[in-house]
Amino acid sequence: MTVSTVVSRLGIAALAVGAVLIALLTVLPSSPQVSALRQTISQYGLTDNSWIFNLAVLLVAAGSAAIIGALRAQRRLPTASAVLGALWVTGLLVIVAFPKNNWAVNAAGTIGGLLHRYASVVAFVCLPIAVLLAAATAFPDAPGRRALARLLGYASLGWFLVILAAVPVGLAVGGNWWELIPLGLVERGMAFTEVVALVALAAPVPQAVARTRTPELAVTP
Repeated sequence: MTVSTVVSRLGIAALAVGAVLIALLTVLPSSPQVSALRQTISQYGLTDNSWIFNLAVLLVAAGSAAIIGALRAQRRLPTASAVLGALWVTGLLVIVAFPKNNWAVNAAGTIGGLLHRYASVVAFVCLPIAVLLAAATAFPDAPGRRALARLLGYASLGWFLVILAAVPVGLAVGGNWWELIPLGLVERGMAFTEVVALVALAAPVPQAVARTRTPELAVTP
């Protein structure tokens, strides 16, 4: 087993633990209570369970960085995807460093809250694009795995489009766009789909899955 394979598997394990911790936050009591249907994941950063939220995001960031490095070492990740993946990791770190603005306390917002919001958008957009761009390089001889990675990448962007579409609708009807959709549910769906997409990209391809080439027929004179 190569070093890059070990690093990749450790990265997948870190992603899995981080995802489980975020899912656990949904059922753990917190003060104040967070609605998984209406409020974003970052809301947990403003509760007494903020340390669990921060640990989960840091695990996802560390696991992502390990996977990106391993894929580059295996020559399965193009440069564009590596740059986008780095932006995803950086966005996650900014999310932890600058908590979401507490609108109940500061209605005007804060610079840190603004950075948190922009970092979230950058992270959630960059990762699925990175997966889509990397699918062909990561799985040149495994069309099934390549299709799965692309499907998860498009699904991740689909979640984001739901949020994006709600903005002009909210402006048109004169309401708050975040109240027109189950924002918490949509964001959680997007986050978990992106994590699964990264795992799908990182998982090694068994030799049996590799594309079988048809040998040329020898012509006997």
